[in-house]
Amino acid sequence: MNRDQAYNLIRETFTQAFDKARFRNFAINLLNRMDESKTSAWKGPYIKDAFKDHVNYYERLGTFTSPDNEKLDVLIVHLTTESKLEHARTAIRNFVADHLKTRDEKDAALVAFVSPTEKQWRFSYVKMEYATVEKESGKVGVETRLTPARRFSYIVGEGESCHTAQTRFLNLLQNTQTDPKLADIEEVFSVEAVTKEFFKQYANLFGDIHKALEKLVEKEKTIRDEFKAKNVSAVDFAKKLMGQIVFLYFLQKKGWLGVAKGQDWGSGPHDFLRRLANGEYGKYTNFFNDILEPLFYDTLATDRGHEAWCNRFKCRIPFLNGGLFEPLGGYDWKKIDIILPNRLFNNTEYVEEGITGTGVLDVFDRYNFTVNEAEPLEKEVAIDPEMLGKVFENLIEENRRKGLGAYYTPREIVHYMCQESLINYLDTALNTAEESVVPIKPKQNKLFGESEPEQMALKTTVYRKLVPREDIETFVHLGDQAAFYEAARMSGTKSYKLHLPKSIEKHARLIDEKLTDITVCDPAVGSGAFLVGMMTEIVRCRAALTAYFNDIHERTPYHFKRHAIQNCLYGVDIDLGAVEIAKLRLWLSLVVDEEDVKQIKPLPNLDYKIVAGNSLLGVERGLFNDALFQDLEKLKPKYFEETDAKKKASLKQQIDDLIHQLTNGKETFDFEIYFSEVFHRGDGFDVVMANPPYGIVFDTAAKSRYESSYPTFARNNDIYVAFYEQGYKLLNLGGQLTYISPNTFLNGDYFKKLRQFLTASTILRKIWDYKAIPIFDDPTVFVCVVTCSRASAVSYPYDVNLNIASGSIPHFQRTAFIVTGCSDAPFKPVDPLLGRIAGRANFTQLDGSFFVKDVGVNYWTKGRGKKRGGNSIGDRVFYAGKQRYVADIPFLKGRDIQKWHVLPPSNFLRYDYDKLLDKGIDTLRFSHEFLEKKPKIVYRQTANNIIAAIDTSGCYLDKTVHLIVPRRSWENCPASLLLGLLNSKLFAYLYSYLSQETEGRAFAQVKTTYIKKLPIPAVMPDHHIIELVDEILTAKERNLDSDTSAWEWEIDRLVYELYGLTEEEIAIVEGTAK
Repeated sequence: MNRDQAYNLIRETFTQAFDKARFRNFAINLLNRMDESKTSAWKGPYIKDAFKDHVNYYERLGTFTSPDNEKLDVLIVHLTTESKLEHARTAIRNFVADHLKTRDEKDAALVAFVSPTEKQWRFSYVKMEYATVEKESGKVGVETRLTPARRFSYIVGEGESCHTAQTRFLNLLQNTQTDPKLADIEEVFSVEAVTKEFFKQYANLFGDIHKALEKLVEKEKTIRDEFKAKNVSAVDFAKKLMGQIVFLYFLQKKGWLGVAKGQDWGSGPHDFLRRLANGEYGKYTNFFNDILEPLFYDTLATDRGHEAWCNRFKCRIPFLNGGLFEPLGGYDWKKIDIILPNRLFNNTEYVEEGITGTGVLDVFDRYNFTVNEAEPLEKEVAIDPEMLGKVFENLIEENRRKGLGAYYTPREIVHYMCQESLINYLDTALNTAEESVVPIKPKQNKLFGESEPEQMALKTTVYRKLVPREDIETFVHLGDQAAFYEAARMSGTKSYKLHLPKSIEKHARLIDEKLTDITVCDPAVGSGAFLVGMMTEIVRCRAALTAYFNDIHERTPYHFKRHAIQNCLYGVDIDLGAVEIAKLRLWLSLVVDEEDVKQIKPLPNLDYKIVAGNSLLGVERGLFNDALFQDLEKLKPKYFEETDAKKKASLKQQIDDLIHQLTNGKETFDFEIYFSEVFHRGDGFDVVMANPPYGIVFDTAAKSRYESSYPTFARNNDIYVAFYEQGYKLLNLGGQLTYISPNTFLNGDYFKKLRQFLTASTILRKIWDYKAIPIFDDPTVFVCVVTCSRASAVSYPYDVNLNIASGSIPHFQRTAFIVTGCSDAPFKPVDPLLGRIAGRANFTQLDGSFFVKDVGVNYWTKGRGKKRGGNSIGDRVFYAGKQRYVADIPFLKGRDIQKWHVLPPSNFLRYDYDKLLDKGIDTLRFSHEFLEKKPKIVYRQTANNIIAAIDTSGCYLDKTVHLIVPRRSWENCPASLLLGLLNSKLFAYLYSYLSQETEGRAFAQVKTTYIKKLPIPAVMPDHHIIELVDEILTAKERNLDSDTSAWEWEIDRLVYELYGLTEEEIAIVEGTAK
């Protein structure tokens, strides 16, 4: 099939209402061949009770076996009239999974989900995952589970774009020679590839609007003066405009825009914005000034009553409220004309064959939009609200993003962190209680009538196991899966294997109460990923409990979400743009579940729920006025719901005035003031979770403030450390802290105070260390996820689950370490071999006998650092090539250090370097004393394990080479002996345990702090190892490529003997242990 034929096939199949013949033709061409001998249809009694509300009947068009012998069914599932494509996702995914499991245990299915009432249909790839479990008999067997099925979908049909489907399916359709593997089919349903393409185009569109705005501001005095008066920047204006347009793309997907008079919400055209641009709702000269501004700041921001009729555009358009469609900074949009070029929104520029238009609407029209946020088990190949977070990340200038340490957390990790936080919260809320340690004595009166002072009970927190933790885990992980089966069971139709534990049913109302009362804060909220994720989990869990309630009034996803947004979720971020995106995502989450076709509820005002501010600052604690707090806490709920513009402005002014009084006039964010209701109601948050910013704080004033407020921040000065301490302070007693952060504190010496703090004040629950897997876009940052809870007293010792990533995100090696008390010890298991060696009296740490130094040549120029070129210090004092003068000093770089030997120097420091420095601005720093030592051991800094050699020439070193020289009492120790130890397999093993730099990570470094801790004999013996090392050095001096493996093997054997290793320990070191 050629390219044009493939394009046409995709267009004919996916841009029209569903047609069985067209779908069959597409499937045959996609798979190259399909076995149609097992065509069948099922309905009536063949549809299980749990699915009858959603599935009318279904057909199998054929089967396919891939080159890897994986089996796939091609299905058409005809939904019932009541079932909605957008809202029956879990049920119909489970339905296909059940089919695959019960009909010959197929691996996957290609499915057309067709609704009789909708012009769109869903084309899905459903994949089963067969989990290997150990059966009760002890034998390992394969068990297929219903719940892990995953579905990836395209929304297709009338009015839907097929651009993405064309670009993704093209290659498979053109390849008629090779049958596709299931991995190939899954790849064309990949969400990540689509969203990355969209992000890039979104950023380009933002850049175009930003540049055009800057030109207008520079050219037009009226705009410049208005923007200055209202503190409006071109960057923020462009960000908001793009956010407004993308929000409307989601709204038109709901059919809320352009609704005809008398018609219900949801019946509007899905291409309303395109019709606006085409002039169908009114002629215009300038699209932004004449159409978009009136639409945003008049129509969408004005309550026009129940009918919401708009005379200007001659259609129904809802009043949204919330602030998204209020002018940025309150700029007077009616007074000034912002004439952005029409081509920015709509043009006919050539892109490639079959594609024209580079404006915002042109680009957005090529993509499918969905208001459903992707979940691990359910993904649509479309632009969803979650992408706004990634767009926000993309729009932060590269340098500023690195300065903020702001990187987006992958949704799989967000999902897992949210579930783990909710499990920990419910376990604490349901299963812990305070009990009296001793009974209270009866109250007695004194002889003359005075009563004794009342004795307070001495209480302690006990674990009562009302709902077992394992039941809570099942409920949180599988609740919405089981809910469909539970509803069928509760109705008395049938009993299904998958159901919620009895303890969940028994305590359903109590669990629902705890889910209603939870408070969650993200102190570095970014684009709101964690708040949206927690809201999603809360809604899923509450919905799963609905089967146990007789009165289900207001037990809808919309009501659950609105309650959570108003009462449970709080966020702060230093970046105003991030705050606006977070609000946008919460608003969109409400939009997806608003199903009232008669009356759309206005969006809530989130100004005092998601706040711009510095989470690490605050006001000094004085004597707060309780009356002011009472007034504040009465006004905020009113403001949340208010829709009248004048009343809203009045409420906001009153709230701001009260905050101003409580902060003593300081424009500083403070959690206990802005979120006072949380601290008055529960003395802190139940859950604090975040991806805190990271990076060294260089600003002297900021550093001083943080050091005085956060003792753990001292010495390391990494901003994420302060966020750990602040997160703890925000928790109530028993509250849960869940962070994803750099993993440097797990092991690093600079983070001892943080480890002491966490072991003294919290109960560490679990740690997931991702080691060398690059979770963020920054290849130099490696992360971990930590969960812990605030404790009034910690009972030692206790075990901490430590999960170490092995290869990819879902795969972990499970281990544990013991917390024996308040300690700065690394968060990792003690290696038995290292512990045994280090505990012997005849061994000591290396730094007790040797200097381990980072004293290589360091240089910089004020105002330009180490930047080369333009008569820089580096160009003046260093050169490469042949040595020009005998007095010039040989200079070794990291690449010159090989295992055992040093390459001949090819870099030199000029002997007269001192005369070439500008004394006012140049600095050249090094240690003559150590660099000129002969011999000295040198090793590479940039490496994932020790690469050491001996320098006998007194070469100078740059900053990528470190050195080891003996202390005075050890000057007679042969360097060859220590070199043999350093380059041995045992030391490679010990170093890999001590450091985190051995996992193949980019820019790994061998650090002096870990070299210093390596164990060496307290008395260095005159050992045969010396002779073998000398043999290697002689061979390498003759020929750098000499094979020295036999000597190295013998050295390893002698080192094992010197350290007294057993055969089992040797096998562990060499990686051959079973």
